[in-house]
Amino acid sequence: MRRSIEELRIFYGEPAGALARRLLARRLEDAWGEAASCDVLGLGYATPWLDAFVGARRVVAAMPGGQGVEPWPSVGKNRTLLVDDRRLPFPAGAFDRVLLVHALEEADDARALMLEAVRAMAPAGRIILIAAARGGLWARAESTPFGHGRPFTRRQLERLVRDVGLEPTAWSQTLYVPPWPPLLPLAEGLEQVGKRVLPGAAGVILLEATRQAYARIRPGGANAPVAALSPALNPQAAGRSHRDLAGNSEAP
Repeated sequence: MRRSIEELRIFYGEPAGALARRLLARRLEDAWGEAASCDVLGLGYATPWLDAFVGARRVVAAMPGGQGVEPWPSVGKNRTLLVDDRRLPFPAGAFDRVLLVHALEEADDARALMLEAVRAMAPAGRIILIAAARGGLWARAESTPFGHGRPFTRRQLERLVRDVGLEPTAWSQTLYVPPWPPLLPLAEGLEQVGKRVLPGAAGVILLEATRQAYARIRPGGANAPVAALSPALNPQAAGRSHRDLAGNSEAP
């Protein structure tokens, strides 16, 4: 059962939620900036981050029926709607950027949700999945929305996107600080230390993917998918190292 819209709203108004919002926003800014001239879809509960895409042509927030919906933005025309996440009410190829937050962990069928998200994505589009990290403490804290449903490892997210015809191009982690109020002021320091000393302690994984652009022939004769080129992140070919969302090279 999904967390209700009221629970999510309350969490992001609390110190732990405000911290999560800020650190995730930093990663999204590294990846997409203002999403200039793009049509952007937020799926799940993405409204805490959608206001940052000030250069976008259009931004829409689609919220699953089991969660509930809230009006957004606070001023101007409402751009949210309640959806069946296995049958999104958008034409194929409608969005250049698709952001999934609090969408996968509690989905009844994560693959079906991803298939619909990919259908709504433009041929040269990019998608970012944000999910609770299986090894992190946030996935074990039921006081946060990351502590409900199924957490993921990076490998599981990579398999999921490949299963729906996408290729991972970049990834990152954040929320190394435990979700305990006395430790939250240490978050900035732990972000710097954690990614070098305790990478498995991150609370959240971000994975970006694009459509497979074409296949090349390996010397052995097997087809090897090559990731679509993305100027902002300069991704590597599939099967090699990817750049993380902050621009650092990481081995898989």
